[in-house]
Amino acid sequence: MSALTVREMTHAGCDRVAAIRVRGWQSAYRGLMPQPYLDALSVPVDAERHRSRFSRRDGGVVDLVAERGGEVVGWACHGPYRDGGLRTADAELYALYVDPARHGIGAGRLLLAEAVRRCAASGHARVLLWVLKENLRARRFYARSGFAPDGAEEPFEVDGVAVPEVRYVRDLTG
Repeated sequence: MSALTVREMTHAGCDRVAAIRVRGWQSAYRGLMPQPYLDALSVPVDAERHRSRFSRRDGGVVDLVAERGGEVVGWACHGPYRDGGLRTADAELYALYVDPARHGIGAGRLLLAEAVRRCAASGHARVLLWVLKENLRARRFYARSGFAPDGAEEPFEVDGVAVPEVRYVRDLTG
């Protein structure tokens, strides 16, 4: 089997990344979010959102993809931490998804390690991320990678249902 590699995403990858993100939501959030909402997620709509965001990049956001044998199997996105409408000196992992059919091959670990490496190289002292409070699998994954909850919680509402998030942080200064 070919090795996993990580590279920066290109505009051409928007469709595949959208498929990974939508399938990722539908798999990881089953039972955590209203099922009608998950069922209504659309790869073409998400792909268009990615193309639009990709076209107006501000330079601070980095999209990475993991590939195996020329196939994109995962996606991560990071940039400046968003505190409401403000950006801070910290970095934030905005998203990390692996094609559910490819879980367990190391793509998530590789993407996370590269995102953390790039955040440290950019001079950020910390990386923060938000994860659904009830997404225990993701919380364990981040904990194994050196992240820990810092006590912050944020309400997140999906179709009128509260789906709380907790913030995790990893110190990059040593």
